[in-house]
Amino acid sequence: MTRDETVTNPAEPSTTTEQTSTTEQTSGEAPGTFYEAVGGGPTFRRLVDEFYRGVADDPVLRPLYADADLGPAADHLRMFLEQYWGGPTTYSQLRGHPRLRQRHAPFRVGPAERDAWLRQMRRAVESLSLDPSHEATLWEYLERAAMFMVNTLEDA
Repeated sequence: MTRDETVTNPAEPSTTTEQTSTTEQTSGEAPGTFYEAVGGGPTFRRLVDEFYRGVADDPVLRPLYADADLGPAADHLRMFLEQYWGGPTTYSQLRGHPRLRQRHAPFRVGPAERDAWLRQMRRAVESLSLDPSHEATLWEYLERAAMFMVNTLEDA
C-alpha cells in the first residue's frame, strides 16, 4: 500500500459499482447485485465452506478459534458476505451492525494472521471458478478487508 492509499471500512458498502453486476440490462432495469451475478447463496456457502476447510488445519488461524466447532464462525462470515454483496440482510437482523474491527479486537491480527487468512481465502475464491471480473472484484474487497482487520504490527 502506498502512502496515498487508505484502507476503507470493509463493513460499509463502497460507493463504487462493486456491489452491482457489470452486465448490461436491456430492459432498462437497474443491474442486479453482485450477490446475484455470482450465483447467490450457494456461491457464498461454497466460498465460506472451502475457506473454513483450510482454517481447520491452518497452524496460524486455527488457534484463533476457541470453539472446536467452526460452524458458527462460518455462518457469521457467510451471512456477512451475503449481506455486503447485496443478498439477504440476515447478518444485521441477527447480529446488528457488523463492527468488524470491534468484533475482532480481542484477537491478535498481525501480518502473519492477515497473510494466512488471505492464503486460505485465495484458495477458496479460486475454487469457485468465477468470471475473471467477478473474481477480481471479490478479491480486491477481501484484500482490503484483511488489511483493515490488522490491529498489531508486532511479531507473535
